[in-house]
Amino acid sequence: MTVKRMDNIGIVVEDLGETIAFFRELGLELEGRSTIDGEWAGRVTGLDDQRVEIAMMRTPDGHGRLELSRFLTPPTVADHRDAPVNALGYLRVMFAVDDLDETLGRLRNRGAQLVGEVVQYQDVYRLCYIRGPEGLLIGLAQELT
Repeated sequence: MTVKRMDNIGIVVEDLGETIAFFRELGLELEGRSTIDGEWAGRVTGLDDQRVEIAMMRTPDGHGRLELSRFLTPPTVADHRDAPVNALGYLRVMFAVDDLDETLGRLRNRGAQLVGEVVQYQDVYRLCYIRGPEGLLIGLAQELT
């Protein structure tokens, strides 16, 4: 049996409302928001007394999703948000955008900061990394045609 699809990427945040607003500005749609708790949830994650507020964000094409989670209990135990680009483990999510400059301008109004600079890769892409809400590393790519 093979994988059918990648369903979502999970990101743990402290301020769920601000993070939802940021990704809405990027163009994602809020599918739903809920609190998850109970014995079954702890069995899945290995965290006993788990209570988590989640929001599911969907890309406009309907193929990609981000699951944003804010842990109420237990408290978060590690913080990888300031890790550099060459850190081990999951690092960033990359979004294809229509207009990199316009998107970057809108996200800067929500506090995004450019990590390096906007660069052009051959005649194929314009790319950049930004730090979004809570220091999350996000890639933006505009395909050149």
